[in-house]
Amino acid sequence: GRARLSSSEPQARHGRSEEEEVEVEEEEGCYQLYPGHIPTSPLQKALLAAGSACMALYDPYRHDMVAVLGETTGCLALPNLRDKMKNHPEGYRILQERPCIRLSTLDMGRLRGLPDGTLGREYVRFLEDNKVSPDTRMPPKFVDDEELAYVIQRYREVHDLMHTLLGMPTNMLGEVVVKWFEAIQTGLPMCVLGAVFGPIRLSARKLQVLATELVPWAIRSGRNASCILNIYYEQRWEQPVESLREEIGIFPPP
Repeated sequence: GRARLSSSEPQARHGRSEEEEVEVEEEEGCYQLYPGHIPTSPLQKALLAAGSACMALYDPYRHDMVAVLGETTGCLALPNLRDKMKNHPEGYRILQERPCIRLSTLDMGRLRGLPDGTLGREYVRFLEDNKVSPDTRMPPKFVDDEELAYVIQRYREVHDLMHTLLGMPTNMLGEVVVKWFEAIQTGLPMCVLGAVFGPIRLSARKLQVLATELVPWAIRSGRNASCILNIYYEQRWEQPVESLREEIGIFPPP
């Protein structure tokens, strides 16, 4: 984006007024659609996708590269997810109200005090056991649509909830299983790549368990489940995990 020295500056560069500058930026597609947005051309997106894919495969724990890969390759999957949300009552409310899952929006004390087995209690247990935080999720930068940017942000924020519902840890085996489920659910190329290439770092014993038990279960659950973005999780903290799994259509973990 282009920085402005003053909103009251009568003339911008090249003798154009402020309004004319904005119009030119809109025509050129180089204006910010939301805070943090970085406008990019198709070629730039392709280069970013290639570079981030290489880095993500080399080091799957480079969450920044995984995030860039998801944004630059989700041009088909994200509109499809947005449409699913718009056509679902709960998903539509999420799009309208734009909730976010952050430590600043969570009452951690209340969630810890919920009974064992509830979504809120098990989510906090997952965060603490795996030493992760919802605040580590990067905000979108390269999605050239404000509503789609929220969709991918929401997907990132519910990723840890997928771990909770699927009963998977944050080690490589658990991440691969979750990626298989998310690949079926979302169609995001980033998830597909993670599901396909993630297992190359696993031992032979884990590969056998993955191929014979976990992947078939994740695929069946992904196909059977309703869209994971259509659940207003912030209003389901007191719901038992088993009840929510059954409602969504996730089969019990093996």
